[in-house]
Amino acid sequence: MPRLKPKPKVAFVCVHNSCRSQIAEALGKHLAADVFESYSAGTEPKDRINPDAVRLVKELYGIDMEKTQYPKLIEALPPVDVLVTMGCNVSCPSLPSKHREDWGLADPTGKSDAEFKAVINQIEEQVLKLAEAIAGGLIEL
Repeated sequence: MPRLKPKPKVAFVCVHNSCRSQIAEALGKHLAADVFESYSAGTEPKDRINPDAVRLVKELYGIDMEKTQYPKLIEALPPVDVLVTMGCNVSCPSLPSKHREDWGLADPTGKSDAEFKAVINQIEEQVLKLAEAIAGGLIEL
């Protein structure tokens, strides 16, 4: 019987691992778990996930990130196949990976719910695009 190829591991990283990368991990697990495994991390994690991110992801998707996720260092990640940075400019963390992309997302921390939701929507679209590209073999892994 042929062995199934393991699902690729995708790491969503930014400096603080408290907002965009946490949302991407949650939505990756929620929307693309059949295609890839989702992780998130940062180089200088905060002590907790952004409360607005927690509140809005719970409101929009019914996901309680505080129950399933916590801020962590990139050293805590397993080896990954795909590295996605959120748009943290010059200090973006880097990890060995087979594919890397930067989503260039604005940090919604401290912004209005409408601005926050716009970023969450962009993350959802990017997660779905990434899942489609991986499933369709458009990304060499």
